[in-house]
Amino acid sequence: MRGWLRAGAGAAGLIAIWWLLADTVLKHVGAASADGGGSIPDPARVVSTAVRDGFSFYGPNVSLTLREAVIGYVGGNLIAIALAAAVMVVRQLEGIVSQLAVVSYCIPIVAIGPILRILIDPPQSGEVAGTAVFLAGMLVFFTTVVGALLGLKAADKATLDLVAAYGGSRWQQLTKVRIIAAIPSILTALKVAAPSAFLGAVLGEYLGGVDVGVGPALINAQQTLQIPRTWGIALVAGLVSLAGYLIVALIGRFAAPWAAGTKEGR
Repeated sequence: MRGWLRAGAGAAGLIAIWWLLADTVLKHVGAASADGGGSIPDPARVVSTAVRDGFSFYGPNVSLTLREAVIGYVGGNLIAIALAAAVMVVRQLEGIVSQLAVVSYCIPIVAIGPILRILIDPPQSGEVAGTAVFLAGMLVFFTTVVGALLGLKAADKATLDLVAAYGGSRWQQLTKVRIIAAIPSILTALKVAAPSAFLGAVLGEYLGGVDVGVGPALINAQQTLQIPRTWGIALVAGLVSLAGYLIVALIGRFAAPWAAGTKEGR
C-alpha cells in the first residue's frame, strides 16, 4: 500500500512540475502547435485533446499495435527460453546463444530496418505488420535469454548431483530441478520485456509502411503539428507499456507465489 502511495505522490509531483514549466519558462519553446499553443502543452490540453479524440481514434491504433506486441512478445520469449533450456542440455550451444542475444541487443534499429522492409511485405490496411512483430520479438529476446540462463544456472548443485547420482541425464536435471529454480528469474525477465515488446512494435510500424497503429498515428500528428495529440499518443503508449508490466507481474504472483515472496509461498 505504501508503495502505491509513493508512486501516486511521485506521479502527482511530476504532473505538477510539467504543468508549471509548460505554462511558464517552456511556454514558447519549440514550434507552434496547429491550435496556436506551444510545443510543450500543459496536462489539461493533452487530456482534453485525448478525450476529444476518444476511442474512435485510440481504439484501432492501440489495439493493432498491442496485437503486434503480444505476438512478438510470446514468440520472442518462447524462442529465448527454449534456447536457454537447450544450453543446459547441450553446453556447446552457450557461446552461440549468448552471442546471438548480444547481437540482437546491440544491432541498431536503423541498420536492420531497411533489410526488414525488403524481406517483409507491408501489410494490408489494419492488418498486423510483420516488421512490428519481428522487432517486438527481437527487443525481448536478450532480456529473457539472460534472465533464463541466470535462473537455470542458479539451481542447487547438491540437488543436481543427486539427480546425476541416480542416473539422471542433463535433460532430467533441466526438467526436474533447473526449470523450477529458474522461475523467479524468468518471471522478472518477462516483466521487463513487456514494455520493450510494445516499443518494438511501435518502431516496427515506423519501418513497415503501415497506415494504422500507434507508430503512424504519431507520425501523422507530428507532421501536422497536432502537438497535444502527439503528447497524448505518447502518454497512452507509456500507460499501455506500464499496464503490460503490471499484468505480467500480477500473473507471476498467482502462477508462482513463492517467487514473488508472498506469504502463500513461504
